[in-house]
Amino acid sequence: RLAFAPLEFAAPKAKDYRHTLSNGAAVFVAEDHSLPLVQISLTFRAGTFLDPPGKTGLAAMVGTLVRAGGTQKLGAEAFDEKVEFLAGRFGSYGIDVRSGANMNCITPVLEDCLGLFFDMVKTPGFDAERLEIERSKALEAMKQRNDDAQDILRREWEWLLYGDYFTGRVATEAELESIRRQDLVDFHRREWQPDRMIVSVAGDVETQAVLARLESEIAGWPASDSEATWPPPGPDYIPQPGFYYVDKDIPQGKVYIGHSSFQVKDWEQPDLPALRVMNHILGGGGFSSRIVQRVRSDEGLAYSAGSAFEEEPFWPSQFRIFYQSKSSTVSLAAKIALEQVRRMQEEKVTPEELELAKGSLVDSFPRRFESAAQIAGTFAFDVLVGRRSEYWQDWRERIRAVTAEDVQRVASQYLHPDQMILLVVGDWEAIAAGDL
Repeated sequence: RLAFAPLEFAAPKAKDYRHTLSNGAAVFVAEDHSLPLVQISLTFRAGTFLDPPGKTGLAAMVGTLVRAGGTQKLGAEAFDEKVEFLAGRFGSYGIDVRSGANMNCITPVLEDCLGLFFDMVKTPGFDAERLEIERSKALEAMKQRNDDAQDILRREWEWLLYGDYFTGRVATEAELESIRRQDLVDFHRREWQPDRMIVSVAGDVETQAVLARLESEIAGWPASDSEATWPPPGPDYIPQPGFYYVDKDIPQGKVYIGHSSFQVKDWEQPDLPALRVMNHILGGGGFSSRIVQRVRSDEGLAYSAGSAFEEEPFWPSQFRIFYQSKSSTVSLAAKIALEQVRRMQEEKVTPEELELAKGSLVDSFPRRFESAAQIAGTFAFDVLVGRRSEYWQDWRERIRAVTAEDVQRVASQYLHPDQMILLVVGDWEAIAAGDL
């Protein structure tokens, strides 16, 4: 009979990987010499929340063209060829609260790739022809904006929860047409600043050598004279509970049911562990969760179903039930899902449910740190969202400490069945005539 010692996983400590550049920027370096590969990511506290009025899409366009638009030394095609010759992979982006760039390469060409990479980040060329290409792509995508029902569902949901807030704002044709190359140059110069940067480095590197190289790169990087806008301001909007629909001729209705919740201004908020366990039991835990069991397994009303409690540090969090069901059973599935919400409030979860949920969350915890890139990236993201450096050290203990009473209490406190927003995208005539 085989016997194995229990596996013990010790969460890595941020202090073992964190360094600070002379300009105050945080750098996380996770060495891994098992393969001759290096990954570097730069994250800037600048995103679509900084789009000026009338120019929605600017931050995203900057994020695309930092990589796609060449550099001031090399045209776009020449830059692409050099990166391809070195077998490197470079990328850039601009999303909600962050913009950034990343590179992957093999160790023998690291120095060459670093030179290209920082030229790209510090002095992008914003090639005019590439700008027109990306603008055309965005305009073409706009024409297809209502083709996919899931895209419609996500977009309208953001509007219902947050109103005219940047998370749900979409560019108009006029706004995209108004973006000029100089807008890109100005945004980049103003917002892609080294003192607003968080760096993660992983792979076959020597920590001190990387830090020295980073110091040399920021030395000639002119700082902006504008004050950083951080953190992003929250939405000035109060969601209105109710039933909303978008009529679309599709065989299944796609549904979100939920509401906004509190903003996570403190990651030590004592109810967060219980909320994670509660959601896991309700609908976030896959086939073992109540909504999936009742809506999918017992009633056969949906192929995909579940719930999420999305923790947000910059705007209100949200609780959301989701499923898709044939038109005639959309209403019945909603009724059953909401019954499970009330059941969470009215009775304690069983010991088996509680232990299964906590065990699943605890057992999946090591996956956050499976690779050097995940270690460095996790700690870099923690800085962005304001988590303490020791946040992960007692994460599992806080989950293990959750009781059935805690689960029932947070369900009663944070779930509001009478304040739900219900959004459906589908064949409205068939859905309205469906079963209850």
